[in-house]
Amino acid sequence: MGRLLKTLFKREHSEEISNPSDNRAFSQVAEVYLSRRRLLQAGTVAGAAAAFPFLLKQENALAKVVSKASGNLGKATTLGFTSLPVSTEDTVIVPEGYIAKPFYKWGDATGIAGNLPVFKTDGSNTTEEQAAQAGMHHDGMAWFSLPQGGNSSDHGLLAINHEYIDNGLLFKDGDANWSADKALKGQNAMGVSVIEVKKVPLGWEVVRPSSFARRITVNTPMKITGPALHNPLMQTVDDPKGEIILGTMQNCANGFTPWGTYLTCEENWSDIFVKKAEMNPLEKRYGISGSDDSYRWNEVDKRFSVDATPNEPNRFGWVVEIDPYDPHSVPRKHTALGRIKHEGAAVTIAPDNRVVVYMGDDQKFEYIYKFVSEGKFNPQDRKANMHLLEKGTLYVAKFNDDGKGEWLPLVFGQNGLDASKGFENQGDLLIKTRLAADAVGATKMDRPEWIAVDPYHAGSVYCTLTNNSDRG
Repeated sequence: MGRLLKTLFKREHSEEISNPSDNRAFSQVAEVYLSRRRLLQAGTVAGAAAAFPFLLKQENALAKVVSKASGNLGKATTLGFTSLPVSTEDTVIVPEGYIAKPFYKWGDATGIAGNLPVFKTDGSNTTEEQAAQAGMHHDGMAWFSLPQGGNSSDHGLLAINHEYIDNGLLFKDGDANWSADKALKGQNAMGVSVIEVKKVPLGWEVVRPSSFARRITVNTPMKITGPALHNPLMQTVDDPKGEIILGTMQNCANGFTPWGTYLTCEENWSDIFVKKAEMNPLEKRYGISGSDDSYRWNEVDKRFSVDATPNEPNRFGWVVEIDPYDPHSVPRKHTALGRIKHEGAAVTIAPDNRVVVYMGDDQKFEYIYKFVSEGKFNPQDRKANMHLLEKGTLYVAKFNDDGKGEWLPLVFGQNGLDASKGFENQGDLLIKTRLAADAVGATKMDRPEWIAVDPYHAGSVYCTLTNNSDRG
C-alpha cells in the first residue's frame, strides 16, 4: 500500500532482488504451460482462467472458510449511485449525495484515557505525544465487533497498521539536527493502532477516551513463540535468552483469526537496518542495507546497526498476533509462520479444524507460503485457540509445467534441510526461511502481495502479484 509515496520517499526494497538461487520463475513455468497450447484449447479469452489454473495440491482436504457462505449469490444489481468520471485531481471525489470524512488520520489522538494530545501541523508534537497518536501511512486494518463475540457493524474496534514514516512531515526541520529523540519519535509513528469506533448519524467517529485504545510501536515488548524461541540467532545483549523482542515495524498487510485476534505483518523491515562491514549470506538474502539512505535510526540507536547488534534483524520479519480486546496483552511474534517480508496472512479453517494461513513474501522473485497448525480450532475455547499459531508446519509453493503444483514442507531433516545445507534445527531453519525455500526448489514469483481465500468456493485461494520488471 502507499507504493507511490514510498517510492518517492525512500528506496523500495521490494523493487530490489536478493534471491540469487537458480530456482525457476513463475513466468518460465507459465511459458512452458502456454506453449502446450492449452490456452488455445479454451477457445475464448473468457476461458483462459479455466485453462490456466496452476492448482496447488493440498496436503489434506481442501480448505474451507471460517464462516459458511451462502451458495446463492443472486444476480448483480446496480450500486445505486451515479458513476464518477476519471480524474487526476489530488482530492477525494464522491458521488452526488455522498460525503467523505476522515476520522482517524496521522496525529489524531488514539483515545488512551488521560492521554489525548492535540495534533500540531508544524511537526512540533513531542516524541511522547506521538506514542499516543495515530501513526503515519495507514495500511492493512481489520474490524472487531463490540461486544466481543458479537456481529455489530455499527460499533467495534479497528486495528490499523502504520507502515512507514516521512521525516519531512514528522519533524519541523526534517532530517536536520538528527538525534536519538527524533529516531524515537519516528519509531512511535510506526506500528499498530487499536481504536474504538462507532457509527453516528453523519458517519463514523473514534470513541475517546476508550478502555480499548492502544498504540503498539517499535518499542512495545513482544513475546517470541514457536521453534525460534531461545534460538542463539534470536539472542542479544539486551535479551540474552531470546524471549522478548522490542516492537514491530514496517507493518503492511494483515490478517485476522476466527478467535478474534489481529495479525500484523512485518514487510520491509530490512529498510531500517544498516551494516557497514561485509555482510554474511543470511543478511544478503534478506536485503540488509549497506548505506545510510533510509531512516537513520542506526546512527543513534544501536539496535538498528547490524555492526553493533548482529542478531537484531533476525527478530523482525514475522507475523505478530495482537488481542485487540485486551489492551494489556503482550503481542506475540509467531516464528512457526516463517521469517520473510510478510504481505498478508489469510486465515481459514480446514475440514479437520486445523488452521491454515496463506502468506506472500513481497519482493521480486520471492515465494508463496502456507502454514498448517498442529492443533485444531475449537470455537468454544478461545484460550486454547490463542496458541494455535505456535506449532505447525510451514510450506512453500512450487508450480509445475502441467498447471498444477505442490506444497513443499520446510521441516528440518526433510528434503535435505539439515546441517549440510546450513540448518542446525527447526528454529534455525525458520529464521532462514528464504534460504530453506531456495533449497527445496520453490517457484520464484512476481512480488506476492495480498492473498485471499474464496468464501464461496472451498479450496480456492487467490494471490495478487504486484509486478516484476526484471523477469523479462
